Amino acid sequence: MRTEVISDQFHVYDTTLRDGAQQEGLNLSVADKLTIAGLIDGLGVGFIEGGWPGANPKDTEFFRRAQGELVLEHAQLVAFGSTRRAGLAAADDPQVAALRDSGARVACLVAKSHDRHVELALRTTLEENLAMVRDTVEHLTGEGMRVFVDAEHFFDGFQRNRDYALAVVAAAHDAGADVVALCDTNGGMLPDWVGETVAEVMDQGSGRVGIHAHNDTGCAVANSIAAVRAGATHVQGCINGYGERTGNADLIAVVAALELKLRQPVVPYGALRDATRIAHAVAEVTNVPPSSRQPYVGVSAFAHKAGLHASAIKVDPDLYQHLDPLEVGNDMRLLVSDMAGRASIELKGRQLGFDLSADTAEGKELITRVTDRVKEHEARGYTFEAADASFELLLVEEVEGTRPAYVEVESWRVITDSRPGAEALSEATVKLRAGGARIVVTGEGNGPVNALDHALREAIGQAYPEVAKFELIDYKVRILDQGHGTDAITRVLIETSDGVSSWVTVGVGANVIEASWEALLDGVTFGLRRHGV
Repeated sequence: MRTEVISDQFHVYDTTLRDGAQQEGLNLSVADKLTIAGLIDGLGVGFIEGGWPGANPKDTEFFRRAQGELVLEHAQLVAFGSTRRAGLAAADDPQVAALRDSGARVACLVAKSHDRHVELALRTTLEENLAMVRDTVEHLTGEGMRVFVDAEHFFDGFQRNRDYALAVVAAAHDAGADVVALCDTNGGMLPDWVGETVAEVMDQGSGRVGIHAHNDTGCAVANSIAAVRAGATHVQGCINGYGERTGNADLIAVVAALELKLRQPVVPYGALRDATRIAHAVAEVTNVPPSSRQPYVGVSAFAHKAGLHASAIKVDPDLYQHLDPLEVGNDMRLLVSDMAGRASIELKGRQLGFDLSADTAEGKELITRVTDRVKEHEARGYTFEAADASFELLLVEEVEGTRPAYVEVESWRVITDSRPGAEALSEATVKLRAGGARIVVTGEGNGPVNALDHALREAIGQAYPEVAKFELIDYKVRILDQGHGTDAITRVLIETSDGVSSWVTVGVGANVIEASWEALLDGVTFGLRRHGV
């Protein structure tokens, strides 16, 4: 069994806090960046790029606070910057000084390696650009810093002017850079091209090479793997594939491929088992919803819907899974839908603690009833793929002969009052019987569903105080038959939490309020049952 901590022979380098933060709609505070850095450290990466000190006040403040607040177990903090400006000594360049003063012991310098970028963007000569690379690397290494260099636009530059791109790499290595990361800045490369280019760079033998891939062709992870197979020993990427345009290489997918497919140890043993938790925790901080279809750590990564798949998984899960989801901290999910067969229902029931074995006549009859009822409900617009709680209530009703019910609803109604110059206010009245008493409650909210939620929980809470722990944390609406306009059938998914776990219920109705009421009531019912009421 592998137990060692990964050495410096291979680098996993995270740039979520700098390159990943350039994603459209992603805005991180200094506190966010400190939190994310701590989470990423849990994945066992070797380096975390904190940002560009001196380029903006937020990144400068991050490095200042990191010195006293950030405790990293595995990673070293890296300050990102650029080579000195043309015509200015590195020792006199304020941006270079900001790297020295950042408190980080590692610096990563972006350097132009595409001749046209040197001439058109930097507006200097090719020789002066080489001097800028050499001077800045020598100055920072002389100050005791470890230096990496990002050769920007390397692959495009290599295709246009091979000799000059290689000269930039050689200049960085000769000046003392530990690694030169070859950047597919525009993200336009394909794996074969990357592999061939990296192999050619390696043949020059000037020093250690890394890869920094963007995902504009959808190949960032594949390009990173191709670079490693060609000799690169340093990979850069972002958690969840964040980044400008279509993003950077998804670092978790790269690490998982190296560790679990190529059997190349690159992070401490067992660290990948936290990958799903870390990916989702970072998504919470960034407020960017995690992609359900993200490889390895997405909630759908090991989800099975087709009845044929479920039948095979019942025999052996490996028949339709490329690895054990526990290796990345994920789990297998069986989706109950109109595509589900008996095996899907049986396995899903087993997951929820119900024995739906088809070995007996009674068991076969039960599975048939549940399967037929699921398909009939989905024909009317319901979905149980994400609404496990509603499916469990349906299952309980079929197994036990009665649906769990804690209240007897007499009626409910919602009124929205809107006046010129003032915000609309909704008021909901709920009448029900619970705990042997008739309860009438009126609740207010900033919308009809919010008001209905307040009134329902306050009413039920008078008989069942456990409801005080429940909170609506997510609400989704979908119009099912859009051709009918405002007369369309509406489906609502509601996620409820008790502060420890959460569950999803579904409601369908001729209007959004009716559908919401059904999902709200199921959410409370499921929660009370889960709490043993």
